[in-house]
Amino acid sequence: MSETSASKPPKLSKKAYEKELLRLQAELVSMQEWVVQTGSRLVVIMEGRDAAGKGSAIKRITQYLNPRTCRIEALPKPTEREQGQWYFQRYVEKLPSAGEIVIFDRSWYNRAGVERVMGFCTSQEYRRFLHQAPIFERLLVEDGIMLRKYWFSVSDEEQYRRFESRRQDPLRQWKLSPMDLESITKWEEYSRAKDEMFLHTDIPSAPWYTVESEDKKRSRINVISHLLSTVPYEHLEPQLPEIPERPEPSGYERPPREEFRYVPDAAAQLEERKVEPKKAAKKDAKKGKKKKD
Repeated sequence: MSETSASKPPKLSKKAYEKELLRLQAELVSMQEWVVQTGSRLVVIMEGRDAAGKGSAIKRITQYLNPRTCRIEALPKPTEREQGQWYFQRYVEKLPSAGEIVIFDRSWYNRAGVERVMGFCTSQEYRRFLHQAPIFERLLVEDGIMLRKYWFSVSDEEQYRRFESRRQDPLRQWKLSPMDLESITKWEEYSRAKDEMFLHTDIPSAPWYTVESEDKKRSRINVISHLLSTVPYEHLEPQLPEIPERPEPSGYERPPREEFRYVPDAAAQLEERKVEPKKAAKKDAKKGKKKKD
């Protein structure tokens, strides 16, 4: 199904979605424990259109994972020094060590997408990337790294709707950038770039997996489920530490509370707001009863 003609699937019920998401997140915790105990290395690449749902999927994947052994890498624009390096060099520095998971929120494929479409790289640099990326990824896989590549696919209509939603939401307005909005006017150029990228980099040892993302909830369930199905993890008993017995008091006395600065109890106002309407409702109910009497 093409991104421009993708039909919107029926929405998942909230109850079914939340139940399955929690189950899958528990499996992700088990997977991470297996990665840590076996010294495995996992790299997950998340690519796709702007507003396709990559970020929200990453949040659900990492929500309950230990941040000490699971990192999200979203590299900014390369520095002047990095521009003088081999293109893949700054990404190599972010690869996982034994027992680690690294999720790239966009990756070295920036060169095949935004850099190509927006003219931030030369044709020679672009062609060199298409030649080197499969070689680079084969080397990673040969060295034992599990590499998973996901492309989040969304239609132009749904992307536009999400941009409008972000524009109206003060909590998400920061997600809108001039570069994002350029993707509206350059939809076909991005489509051609994606097709060319797949043609050169969809290799047997590191294939691309497309995630239909018209419905974000559905896409989160699908990508997590697929990721789990491709990692040969086993359910291992976590190495839990023993909780020691608390020792008997030894005469310690806490200093008076007045000697410390405490954060004001702003939450108490929430309780007051709940109580006031209840009081008002009771008064109204009493008044109504008296009138009837």
